[in-house]
Amino acid sequence: MAMDMDDLGCPRCKTTKYRNPSLKLMVNVCGHTLCESCVELLFVRGAGNCHECDTLLRKSNFRVQLFEDPAIDKEVEIRKKVLKIYNKREDDFPSLNEYNDFLEEIEEIVYNLTNNVDLENTKRKMELYQKENKEVIQKNKIKLMREQEELEEALEVERQESKRRRLLIQKEEQIQQILKRKNKQALLDDLEKSSLPASLLLTQHKDRSTQLEMQVEKPSQVRPVTFSTGIKMGQTISLAPVPKLEEALYTYQPLQVETYGPQVPELGMLGRLGYLTHVRAASPQDVAGGYTSSLACSRALQDAFSGLFWHPN
Repeated sequence: MAMDMDDLGCPRCKTTKYRNPSLKLMVNVCGHTLCESCVELLFVRGAGNCHECDTLLRKSNFRVQLFEDPAIDKEVEIRKKVLKIYNKREDDFPSLNEYNDFLEEIEEIVYNLTNNVDLENTKRKMELYQKENKEVIQKNKIKLMREQEELEEALEVERQESKRRRLLIQKEEQIQQILKRKNKQALLDDLEKSSLPASLLLTQHKDRSTQLEMQVEKPSQVRPVTFSTGIKMGQTISLAPVPKLEEALYTYQPLQVETYGPQVPELGMLGRLGYLTHVRAASPQDVAGGYTSSLACSRALQDAFSGLFWHPN
């Protein structure tokens, strides 16, 4: 549910975006919001305490609030910092289960830091992990930077090829426009000076136009060498069918529930047996939401009948 416009405002000076649409809200590592004017006023010396949680903050760490809920900005920033340390990939683990455990550990750390749960132990755990996996962290950082550079290069090549194709098409269109104008002017001159019939001149003009269009050099189609994701084109891909694993197919078994009571009639029989006489009829709004009188009655009967035949040994 979207927040009301009055709720988006500075908690210190009470200025809202309703009164000042150009209001710029800022958020720091603690997740509490201040407007840009209050940040300049409170952190004129470069550092100070948060007005809500009294956390020591630096002015340089304030950033523009991107989400309506500042807690989301806090979680995004914390997740970025955590992933710089916990940057292992699936191929760094011997099994998928260990990789999933690693991802769960990341989510637990992000949750603890975002919600201020067991902060000291969580920070100590991160420091210990960073110290024990220093080489792996650095190697994955270099690998990530290299992949980003390769992707940027591939995107730049694609942009250049697209620009080149666009220029070639523009050049071809300009040449065609020039030839059409010249041919049109030649037709007017012939009609003015020649003694031949106009129909013959028009036929000759049409043939000449067709020849000129065929003489225009078509730009060669430049095929990109890579996709926008950086994957090279033309790689040999095996189209052999995936080997089928021989395993027993799942067979559905209806759920058998022992209620220790009488059997509840089927939904279609409830009205005939008189169970729906004192049940509220479903309105059109209820039906649109999935409510039916028979379903509600059946659930009530299940609750009433369950355990009637049960007796202790």
